[in-house]
Amino acid sequence: MKVVKACEGTYYEAREHYNMWGVRKLGAPEGTNGSVVSISEFLPNGGAEMSAADIERIYYVLRGSITVEDEKGEKFILEENDLIYIGPGEKRSMTVNGLVAARVMVTVIK
Repeated sequence: MKVVKACEGTYYEAREHYNMWGVRKLGAPEGTNGSVVSISEFLPNGGAEMSAADIERIYYVLRGSITVEDEKGEKFILEENDLIYIGPGEKRSMTVNGLVAARVMVTVIK
């Protein structure tokens, strides 16, 4: 078992993201077998550019609202306590809705 306290984690900046910072709470350096859990803080007008990854991603909105758009232009508006699963190879972009910063728990499964 592994407990991660609120004050623990590793700061990081994610490629192709803007007006955002993240804290990795759990990952390979902390003892997992490839899964990563992080908290991403997005300022108003923050987001992520359209891109894909060869991993599974889950976004769970803890605060605020975001829009996730797929490569076909379909938009998914997520509010607090909503989540979205993004499969390996699926392209997505993400933007914050409104003037409230968004906090998103991101789970990556390798």
